[in-house]
Amino acid sequence: MKWNWQHKNWPHFEYDTSALQALEDSFIKESAKLIGASEIVAEEQRQRFTIDLMSEEALKSSRIEGEILNRDSVASSLLRQFGFALDDRMSQANDKERGVAAVMLDNYRSYDEPLTHERLFEWHPCIVTRSLLVRDIGIYRTSPEPMRIVSGYEGNEKVHYEAPPADRVPAEMDTYIQWFNNSAPDGNNPLPALTRAGIAHVYFEAIHPFDDGNGRIGRALSEKALAQSIGKPGLFALSHVIEKERPEYYRQLEINQKQLSVDNWLFYFARAALDATAHSQKLVRFIVEKAQLFDRVRGQINERQKKALLRIFAEGMDGFKGGMSAKNYMQITGAPIATTTRDLQSLVELGAMVKTGRLKGTRYWLNLSEEFDTPRLEHLNT
Repeated sequence: MKWNWQHKNWPHFEYDTSALQALEDSFIKESAKLIGASEIVAEEQRQRFTIDLMSEEALKSSRIEGEILNRDSVASSLLRQFGFALDDRMSQANDKERGVAAVMLDNYRSYDEPLTHERLFEWHPCIVTRSLLVRDIGIYRTSPEPMRIVSGYEGNEKVHYEAPPADRVPAEMDTYIQWFNNSAPDGNNPLPALTRAGIAHVYFEAIHPFDDGNGRIGRALSEKALAQSIGKPGLFALSHVIEKERPEYYRQLEINQKQLSVDNWLFYFARAALDATAHSQKLVRFIVEKAQLFDRVRGQINERQKKALLRIFAEGMDGFKGGMSAKNYMQITGAPIATTTRDLQSLVELGAMVKTGRLKGTRYWLNLSEEFDTPRLEHLNT
């Protein structure tokens, strides 16, 4: 079996440019909507949106690789970098969470800069910090042992992919970086947004230049490519979408690591990028609705109620899993049951929350637009 890098025409990937044209056009249109929506939000809210999205992307990108990070710790690391006041969650962040946050932030701030070996070498230690299994940190892999992706147990292993040997990696990465920069919007041979970002990922994964962390860095490079294509940083929820369909993501990568024809991969990636853009649009609307809700109740709620609302919003668009209960409210605010009942009823009367269920099954939900609320309410009423 030949891997893609063993083919004669490597690394000249083959694809039909016309097949993606409709998706490329949709991406440019939807990205413009996303930029427009984000620009009507106040500056502090826009920064909060960026932090929420970057935190989610950091968590999802790590989860794709089977690693679980603490959302609050990642978010607190980013809040510090953006100059917001910190809370005691920051002290809980470990090196891994701080490292992943650092990569997200650097990619956000340097999106329009050319790609270099040095930037990749700076990212890598942040991604693999505290790993005892990584031999080469901050440099390309050097081991003479084959770099293979395998499954199964010893004696009955299946090799899903074998990357180029380590002695080829520096030259391969020279070529990759030259291609990445030349294919940028201001490069010598610019490519359409989705085509470039999709190839950037599958090409990087084929080289597999590091001992570990290639998937997370590869997805960061795709997001860098997308940001360059629209001239704006950090707006895409690519890992959020990929994590939801992780098996299909790996299946598509595996198929396209055996051939230079990448039409199927590009179509898969293009759909994922459009879904990611839609998710980001929804998150912007969520931020706007949050501001509108607090405008409606300003001067009419007490500090306990404000604290509870902020805590629910901090959970993101899905809110509390299963809804806010009286017990949740008491834990958040420290209020006794009688006060909790009055506070929650007041929030319902003010239109800040809606109530479902009865007795012990009573739950409270943020009163947002139908887009955010309906799925949960339909589920509860079945």
